[in-house]
Parts: sequence; C-alpha cells; structure tokens
Amino acid sequence: MSVETVRQFLAEHAPDINIEELEASTATVQLAADAHGVAPGQIAKTLAFRVGERQVLIVASGDARIDNRKIRDTFGGKAKMLDAETVMELTSHPIGGVCPFGLATDLPIYCDESLHAFDEVLPAAGSPNSAVRLSPKRLAELVNAEWVDVCKLPERVS
Repeated sequence: MSVETVRQFLAEHAPDINIEELEASTATVQLAADAHGVAPGQIAKTLAFRVGERQVLIVASGDARIDNRKIRDTFGGKAKMLDAETVMELTSHPIGGVCPFGLATDLPIYCDESLHAFDEVLPAAGSPNSAVRLSPKRLAELVNAEWVDVCKLPERVS
C-alpha cells in the first residue's frame, strides 16, 4: 500500500513526523483543507508532469495555479500533466494521495515558491485520506527538492 512506502520513508528519514489518517477523503485541496482545519494554500499538492523526455514532480501551494510560461522558461519546454496510471507507476501513489515521499521511481522534485507563504504545509502521505504536517523548508530538505517559481498565486486575504 502506498501509505506504507511513505511510512517507511519517514521512519528512515524523519521519524518525528507522523502521518495523519482521516476517515474523510482529502483527495482535493478543499476537502483536505476542511478536514485538517487549515487554509487551502497550506495543502501542498504534488503534481506530476512530463517536460520533453523528463518526468518531474512539482509541489505547490494548494491554491496556486501552474503558469505555463514560467514552466516553459524554468524547464525549457512545454509541460504536460501525466495521466493517473503513469503517476501511479512512477510514484506508487494514487491521484489524491500523490506526495514526494516513498516514491517507486527516482524523480526530480521541485518545490514552488508559493509554499513559502506558510510556516506549515500539509502534503498528502500516499493515500487520498492521509497527510503530514511540516515546514516548507523541511519538506524540500527531506526530498532534496530544488526551489522554483512556476505558479501564479491567487489574491490571498490576510
């Protein structure tokens, strides 16, 4: 099970981080934000793309939108979102539970600058009803992510 690969990853690299498993689905940003009692922007969504011959994961704030021009400028090509079957093969995680932990394939991981707006973010943990809480800095360090600016931000109300 996908949560198990995340559990193994965390046991080895961050034993102090606990997986929060809920009864309710957290498969969408809004469902996850409601279930965890946080702002939608704090949900760290993991998106899988093909850019040219490369597959990459981008972790971004839940309320941010991918900016095609910024992706093209950053990665040198047009990005195409991967289908659910390919995502499952590459990550071992189902859509709604995709995260940068415990991956089946060694993929380059990028964290979008949009995550810096929060002290704590909640990426999924391998299933549509699980997540972990950590700082954006720790998230990037755990998965050896490179920071990029590839999203458009909504107007956030303070």
